[in-house]
This record gives sequence, C-alpha cells and structure tokens, in this order.
Amino acid sequence: MNTSQIYIAISILVLAIIAILVFAVRKKRKDKAFTPVAGLAFGFVLAGLFFGDDRLIGYSLMGVGVILAIVDIVRNVKNT
Repeated sequence: MNTSQIYIAISILVLAIIAILVFAVRKKRKDKAFTPVAGLAFGFVLAGLFFGDDRLIGYSLMGVGVILAIVDIVRNVKNT
C-alpha cells in the first residue's frame, strides 16, 4: 500500500468511528433522527473516499454527498 491508500484507509476508519458515535448518541435522544437523505449523503462521501484513486469519480461522489447534505440541512431548517 502506498501512502495515499493508507491515508484513505485511516480517513474511512475515522469516519466510521464518528458515524458509530453519532448513531449511538442519536439512539439515546429520540427527538431527532437522521433522514434518509442524510444517510445517503454520508454514503456518497464514504464512497468518494473509497474510490479516491480515480480523482474524477472520488471527487464527484464526494460532491454529490455534500450537495445532498446541504439540501437536507436546508429542508430541515425550513420545516422547523
């Protein structure tokens, strides 16, 4: 494994740990749950990290994930 693959593996591991912690905290608080769009956005960002070897695909997937997250945030702010 070269250096960039090690960085990608570490970042995926860190994001997975953050996701587990966030879901654990969310289970304790039942007032707000993740929307399906937020989960899909998180999945796209992870896929972008996973396919980071090909920059076009990796950045495209990350971009889609960020756009979906922003759309979800705007929809949630308008509903409250």
